[in-house]
Parts: sequence; C-alpha cells; structure tokens
Amino acid sequence: MGRLGVDLYPLTSGVALDRVDSFGRFLGGSPANVAVAAARLGRRTALVSRTGADPFGTFLRRELKDFGVDERWVTEVDAYPTPVTFCALFPPDDFPLYFYRRPQAPDLEIHPHELDLDAIRAARVFWATGTGLCAEPSRTATLAALRARAGRGTTVLDLDWRPVFWTDPAVARPYYAEALRHATVAVGNLDECEVATGERDPDAAARALLATGSVRLAVVKQGPEGVLALSADGTRAEVPPLPVEVVNGLGAGDAFGGALVHGLLAGWDLERTLRHANAAGAIVAGRLPCSSAMPYASEIAEALATGTGTIPERG
Repeated sequence: MGRLGVDLYPLTSGVALDRVDSFGRFLGGSPANVAVAAARLGRRTALVSRTGADPFGTFLRRELKDFGVDERWVTEVDAYPTPVTFCALFPPDDFPLYFYRRPQAPDLEIHPHELDLDAIRAARVFWATGTGLCAEPSRTATLAALRARAGRGTTVLDLDWRPVFWTDPAVARPYYAEALRHATVAVGNLDECEVATGERDPDAAARALLATGSVRLAVVKQGPEGVLALSADGTRAEVPPLPVEVVNGLGAGDAFGGALVHGLLAGWDLERTLRHANAAGAIVAGRLPCSSAMPYASEIAEALATGTGTIPERG
C-alpha cells in the first residue's frame, strides 16, 4: 500500500540532469516495486494506491498488470496529476532524486472509507510505508489498514524515510511509533531507524524496533556493511552485501523487500532469507530501471552461485 508514480531515468550515466536529453520511463514508487519484486518470485501480489486520471496513470496500471500485480485497488484521482520522479545517475553511490508530487500526490489521497479491509485482513503479508504517514488522508488510511490486521499474518512497516515529504523528523516520529505498534516486521536503513527510534547503532536500533510493540522481526539495512536482522526470540543474523558493479542503486531496497517477503512466506531461516534478499538488491543495483529489473528466482540463484550481482538480464 502506498507510493506509485513514473520514474524517469537518464539513458546516459554520469551526466547532470540539465544536460540529459533522453530518459527511460518506468513504473516507480517503493511499494509498487516491492509488489513487482515479489511477483517476479512467484507470489500473488496486489497494490493499494492511486494515480491521476491521465495517460501516466493509464501507463502505471498497465505496467502493474503486465508485471503480474493485481491493480484493482489502484484508483484515479481527478484533482491531481500522476507524480513523476527524476533521478540523476552518478554511480556508485550518488543518485539524487527530484520528486514532482505537488500540490498533492494521488497516492496520498487514499481515504480510510475506501479501503477494502477484508482484503487487507486476508493477505498473508501486508506491506505499508512511512511515506504513507506523511500527509492526510493517507496517514489515517495507513494506520487504519495496519490496525485492521490485528496480528493477522505478517504485517511489514517499511520505514521509508523521505525527508522531502516531512517538515522535521520530530514530526514524523510519533506517527512511526503508532504504526510500529501494529507491525510484526520493521525494515529500514540506518537513517530511517534513527528517525523512528532515535538509535543509529544497528543492534541498538533493532532492539528499539522490537521494543515498540508487536514487532517480532527487525531488519536494519547497513548499505556497504550488509544487513542485520534480529527477531524477538533472540535469533540474530548478519550477512555482508553481494558485490556488484553499480548502475543505479535506487531499486535495490525494493528488490530486497520483495525477496524478504518471499523468504518469510517460504518459511526460510533468517540467514537464508537475508542472503537471497541481499542478492536481489545487488542484481537491481547493477541495472538501470527498478521495476523491470526485479530478478527472477533463477537470477538470484545465479548471483549467489557466482558471488556477484552483476549478471545479464533475462531476455
């Protein structure tokens, strides 16, 4: 549930946006990408979101369907255009984003009374994001959806901190705290964990997430240091990143999320799940797009076998 828009990426790397003259158009938005990533791994997925009543919205719904994501809960908003996001590419670690989501993005116009709470309750995994908490009516709708889960299945809160969507971290923290009271899994990088809990040390952040309420698994992404996960029963796993020649690092976290969901649904142990999720993230970091770059299970297996995320895309 949450963000959906059009990503416009330069077709030339290492060039400032004011000098780029050609872009590729892709489905974007973190929750949408996670749904695509899980679908690529054979899971039945759906997205709750909104677009503008415009050609870009038509494109996004068609893309979701083509990727195998159920788009029945993606509806149109007449008042606002479908958002677009530009990214400049300066690998290996500089990918500035420019969000065009004003005056309001349609995916923040999800209203509580419009939610199909029966479908949300029935899902084996429900994935929501911190960005969904940044404005009304999406904030109330996101919290209503999380409350409706009431301990059913796996409920993931992707902390998904985007400073441009908030006035101040202190404003966001109470809403993160409320959302975490209804989540069973929390996922975030060090910056996101610090916003949500005040802790930046990976182990301390994981323990703080576990202490927020119903969270039973805390996953802390550490970039080049790999990923740490701590469960409520004391199980701890930490795995290093898979090396890759980075092209665009923006979709790596979403690929990680889709593979994390896949591993949780498969009942894998924590270390196996993290290794597969890390490999999925590395593969996407080595490709230009996000959504269409999401790996298949065979590609993840190849990356793990060869020890690198730099592998050719399936034709």
